[in-house]
Amino acid sequence: MSDVAHTAGVSLVTVSRAINTPDKVSPETLQRVRQAIRHLGYVPNLTAGSLASSRSNIVAAIVPTLSNLVFSETVDALAATLAHSGYQLLLGQSAYSADEEAALVDAFLGRRVDGLVLTGLSQSAALRAKLRRSGIPVVQTWDFPSSPNQNDPIDMLVGFSNIEVGRAAARHLLSRGHARLAFIGSDEERSRLRLSGFEAEAREQDAQAVEVSLIPPPVSVNDAGRILEGILARNTGVSAVFCNNDLLATGLLFTCLKNGWPVPDRMAVMGFGDLPLSRATSPGLSTIRIHHTELGKRAGKLLLSRLSGKSIARPRQNIGFRIMQRSST
Repeated sequence: MSDVAHTAGVSLVTVSRAINTPDKVSPETLQRVRQAIRHLGYVPNLTAGSLASSRSNIVAAIVPTLSNLVFSETVDALAATLAHSGYQLLLGQSAYSADEEAALVDAFLGRRVDGLVLTGLSQSAALRAKLRRSGIPVVQTWDFPSSPNQNDPIDMLVGFSNIEVGRAAARHLLSRGHARLAFIGSDEERSRLRLSGFEAEAREQDAQAVEVSLIPPPVSVNDAGRILEGILARNTGVSAVFCNNDLLATGLLFTCLKNGWPVPDRMAVMGFGDLPLSRATSPGLSTIRIHHTELGKRAGKLLLSRLSGKSIARPRQNIGFRIMQRSST
């Protein structure tokens, strides 16, 4: 910074203002400082600046995986929303592990991030208490409590009820005349919540017990055929399957095509996520639409409001979901 000040012919204070509060510097002086910065290749020490201001201008987010497009679209929208206000996004991937999520939280708190975005509501009591003690704003996403067994939000929340997603999927398939249902999904918290709603709705409508296959995440489209064949080996009467994501559901469509099973006459297939491929398959894939981008935008806006000291009228926001009925059901 001293070199920049000397080259531009200004004081250290003026260089600091030009970097941090450029609106307080005259245009001519600001131009000289910026030319000196470019000439010298100067990069401000953000760590020192954050120690002085108690702000890092960094928000961290933890997602289970980036291989699933539903999460990456949310992260894109979150990053763009934060960037408009000068915040950068630091990203961690938990690989669906509670221990890894806790370790990432510790790492991010140690780096003094200004805010944190988490996926789901299933964090341990110890982790929830730690985050409340930290005093930083926290937004949880991708769930909304609809059962007394679920945790309350740590701070702020943007999401939807995974239990109600499962119920809606079961209602849709049962209304199409299918009495023997199956569920295929990854063995993780949000998938199990959708399954619980799916099974509850089937029971309440006196349908037969749901055939269930839960597999360790991350799931692959290549898993679908093997899993469906295992389900039909146990129960040949199954005529409709709800998959925890559109990739699995697309894999089932391929399996049905390979085996000559008409869709939906022999097997109805429903997915989750409404990814672009669900509209490109033949037949078109019925699925649950989640507003992935809106989720990221709202999470970012809640954080920015809290960081700017504004009051928040709705700290818990349910963005809902929508059934997209296409030819596969």
